[in-house]
Amino acid sequence: MEDYKDAEGTTDIQVSQQGEAVPAAATGAGTVSAPKPALGITDAIAVIVGIVVGAGIFRTPSLVAANSDSGTMFMATWLLGGLVSLIGALCYAELTTTFPNAGGDYHFLTRAFGKKPAFLFAWARMSVIQTGSIALLAFIIGDYLAQIYSIGSFASVIYAALVVIVLTGINIIGISVGTGTQKLLTALEILGVLLVIVAGLFFAPPETEAISTTAAVAENNNSLGLAMVFVLLTFGGWNEAAYISAELKSGRKGMATVMILSICIITAIYLLINLSYLHVLGLDGMSQSSAVAGDLMQATFGEGGLVLIGLLVAVAALTSVNATIFTGARTNYALGRDFPVFGLLGKWNEQTSSPVNAFLVQGGISLALIGLGFITRNGFETIVEYTAPVFWFFLFLVGIALFVLRRKEPDLYRPFRVPLYPVTPLIFCITSAYLFYSSLVYTGLGALVGVAVLLLGVLILFSLPMLSRLQQNKGTPKGI
Repeated sequence: MEDYKDAEGTTDIQVSQQGEAVPAAATGAGTVSAPKPALGITDAIAVIVGIVVGAGIFRTPSLVAANSDSGTMFMATWLLGGLVSLIGALCYAELTTTFPNAGGDYHFLTRAFGKKPAFLFAWARMSVIQTGSIALLAFIIGDYLAQIYSIGSFASVIYAALVVIVLTGINIIGISVGTGTQKLLTALEILGVLLVIVAGLFFAPPETEAISTTAAVAENNNSLGLAMVFVLLTFGGWNEAAYISAELKSGRKGMATVMILSICIITAIYLLINLSYLHVLGLDGMSQSSAVAGDLMQATFGEGGLVLIGLLVAVAALTSVNATIFTGARTNYALGRDFPVFGLLGKWNEQTSSPVNAFLVQGGISLALIGLGFITRNGFETIVEYTAPVFWFFLFLVGIALFVLRRKEPDLYRPFRVPLYPVTPLIFCITSAYLFYSSLVYTGLGALVGVAVLLLGVLILFSLPMLSRLQQNKGTPKGI
């Protein structure tokens, strides 16, 4: 019997020699039970599709179009994105079913490489990945709200900052969105996607259809690497969804089926909505748009359509950013619990039942990133550049961890094994490495800032022993 500890060091489940999860209470090892199987295949698919299909699909297609030289290349990148995501999901299916743990990537990296790389991952989530996602979603809201009601040339940035401030404040005072409200908001989000698909494919005015027949646009760049960075950003989320494997009624082996079907459904949705954009706006129109869904709805239904889709996108992004703020603060709280140097983050406010300091630090970093977007005058793209290299670097390490753990623990029971090993995980690692390279080579200031922040984490890592000694000496009475 092996114990698995989460990011805070508490044992949440045990795994038998056969690899099955056993509630800690049943083993006498602790009082925290493992998640109970409560999700059917359909339930799990709905959860994953809801996580992945977010507000990004209303914004990133214009950036993909700007880096595509033809409609064929544009559509091929989305199909390729689905294939890459499927390969990655298969790798995660093996890791999560073999090493079920609330720590997720943090646990995989710790088990494969030790605490130092895991610390860097936790640092990156706090300073780059999670806060970058918050800023990204805030900019999406800002772009669409500025299209509905502009308050000046900096409307998008102002709206984005207000979103972070208001939602961080709501979470700090302990108000959380109920599950019923979350389901309603998710339903509205899917409604918005379906509305765009139907409008683009069946209600496009004849004059816009003529525009969309253009096969190539001379002004656009031909950068498959950068296009894929934006595509896979939109597909992001399947790695988070892998953690529901312990809650499937069909057992953890069913996670592979769930992931395959989910990625196929998501890919189909993305292909249809991008075909709608291409049909109405054309490649040139998409590449020049900062709110493609809004422009499509305006072209098909006029100003009323623009306001409707703007509100739906804002609701979808608000749902995502609120969840990201909520979970991100918990991750930072765990970092504070694991590493005394960040002990300030590990304080829990009993009155509000929330990690107030973690929320404040996270909100401050997110606002700083919005400020970075303001300085570059290219908010959304700058934050993509900021997060992408760090994200793909650690996803590459997780892919390598699969090989390492196969070698270190070859006899451990694996409920699911990646098909065509080692070819499949090798493709995943090569793809992640290529996207890490692309996000550095084809991007600008944002990428350099993101890498610099990660390097700052390296300096902190090497300073941890000295900082820990200083903390211990500070707490030691004189004369001892």
